[in-house]
Amino acid sequence: MKKIYLIILLIFLNFSSQSSEFDIKAKTAILQDYLSGKILYEKEPDLLIFPASMTKIMTSIIAFDLIKKGHLSLDEKFFVSENAWRLANAGYSSMFIMVGDEVSVENLLRGIIVASGNDACIALAEGIAGSEEEFAVMMTSKAKEIGMDNTNFANSSGINAANNYSTVKDILIMSNYLIKNYPEYYKYFAEREFTWERTGGDPITQGNRNPLLYKNMGVDGIKTGYLAYEKYSLASSIIRNERRLIAVGSGFSSKKERSKQSSRLLAYGLTNFDTIEIYNKDNSFQELDVWLGKKNKVKTHFEKNIFKTIKKARLRNLKVILHYQGPIKAPIAKNQKVGVVKIYYEDDLIDTLNLLSSEKIDEVNKFTKLLRSVNYLIWGDV
Repeated sequence: MKKIYLIILLIFLNFSSQSSEFDIKAKTAILQDYLSGKILYEKEPDLLIFPASMTKIMTSIIAFDLIKKGHLSLDEKFFVSENAWRLANAGYSSMFIMVGDEVSVENLLRGIIVASGNDACIALAEGIAGSEEEFAVMMTSKAKEIGMDNTNFANSSGINAANNYSTVKDILIMSNYLIKNYPEYYKYFAEREFTWERTGGDPITQGNRNPLLYKNMGVDGIKTGYLAYEKYSLASSIIRNERRLIAVGSGFSSKKERSKQSSRLLAYGLTNFDTIEIYNKDNSFQELDVWLGKKNKVKTHFEKNIFKTIKKARLRNLKVILHYQGPIKAPIAKNQKVGVVKIYYEDDLIDTLNLLSSEKIDEVNKFTKLLRSVNYLIWGDV
């Protein structure tokens, strides 16, 4: 047996140039490639902020989670309390629900996501948890579960509350979780308007507050925010040629700057980086030689899809190297570790992955094993 190093060359053609200096006019911001997880830009990503209406992303996640588990349905209706109704009449963004109404979960969610209705947030929170305070506990618990370590939710809407805080890094984690786990409901975040057939009045149509949805640049979410102290914020996501970027920024000076700077941030990621598919779980990675097995080759795979994001026009600096002791002696169990793959970029090791067998291979019988062993001793041929 001997250790084998197999260098797998990735050859692509790309034409672009890397920006030397780049900055976003925001207090704090972050940009991530969704497929690879690579952070492409960050500015004070751990700075505590008041997330304002970006809080509503988690409010929606709690509902989506319950729907996915079968504990809630879109058709279920919740009673509108006076507590919820008050926010439809206090100058806050609202979907204008009326006290005593019974509103479906789907309408409340669209009222939250599209119209940014604070009244809808309270109605949903009370319907799910009995009170907004208990719902906020659920929100914070979910935040900790998914890795939002610097976040605490004090209410369901993001309205002024000293204990409702987060970071752009945590909002990014939350946005990533939303898109990955609830693709069938994420579509609500791309809706440009929502019409609610309210009780006892004419239908109300409101537009989505996310300005990037109207730029026809491929943005399909996520959520704006505003507080007088925090100024303007936005979590946004763009999809272009099956590649997705997620950006979060807070502390923009105006609505205009929020739109302009967020567009610049997304464009920066698209024009200066490429995301390369190293492995797709629907395909076999590499066939390796087998010793004393009923098959001479074993197919291999990784546990998940593998993507890497690198600077444009730098793909010649990406190398994928397979290390394994070969040929691999049978028996081989399915999903057995058979090697290690190391990925280098500009000679720096950026990832190490376990390579697994895709199939079970039994060893040959004793007579065949003897013949092959003798053959190997004489001819050195496995």
